Amino acid sequence: MTIALAHDVRGDDAAPALILGSSLGTTRAMWDPQHDALAQRLRVVRYDHPGHGGSPTAPAGTTLADLGRSVLGLADRLDLQQFSYAGLSLGGMVGMWLAIHAPERVERLALLCTSAHLPPASMWRERAATVRAAGTCAAISESVVSRWFTPGFVQRRPDVVASFTADLDGVDPEGYAACSEVIAAMDQRAGLGRITAPTLVIAGAQDPATPPSGHADVIARAVPGSLLVTLDPASHLAGVEQPGAVTALLLEHVLAQRPDHVTATAGARS
Repeated sequence: MTIALAHDVRGDDAAPALILGSSLGTTRAMWDPQHDALAQRLRVVRYDHPGHGGSPTAPAGTTLADLGRSVLGLADRLDLQQFSYAGLSLGGMVGMWLAIHAPERVERLALLCTSAHLPPASMWRERAATVRAAGTCAAISESVVSRWFTPGFVQRRPDVVASFTADLDGVDPEGYAACSEVIAAMDQRAGLGRITAPTLVIAGAQDPATPPSGHADVIARAVPGSLLVTLDPASHLAGVEQPGAVTALLLEHVLAQRPDHVTATAGARS
């Protein structure tokens, strides 16, 4: 199944292409802090997951392969035979699928605050059942949003937190549920060693959803020659909490302006 994903495109058509995939429960606006700077150097394509933002809702039974093929379909419509891809959380899971199953399409890969396997599956199925029963993602927004930002950021930027809460509340509940079930069924650990695209892994030191230990480090160890950077302070939406650091890292990586394969820890940068 291929879903026609809502998207926007900015930047010079001749520039290197970068497709951006966002977190479950957010729209492509999650990338607003990086968008202007990235579009000055790259052809930037942002898309919405099914049932999020402007994308149609995917039915129950949607798979990670369906999400990946939908991104490939979007790239085909934009005549992008090759592209770099950066994804956070669910967006990163899609990115791993692309790099494993369509390696000839992915030039460079950036994986932010994500995981190749995120159990327990029962939690994701329960979350899907909750939003379906309530008919709105507002039923889970308090618990979900609390994991997106560090307490210090919440105190400093309540306006940003309120905006992301509103975006989550506006996600179609069936779309959220279907994507939750995708995560419940996902285990890409066996395929990580087949990723050939140069890979940047970014983690948030305070991320409770995908803690660096057990998630980012697993990916970085398994993907040949990957670069791991941990941002501190940062929770799950590291690109929002550390906008300048993430922008710089993505530009350096996509434009191949980075040191040879090393592991580093980055402090607070914005």
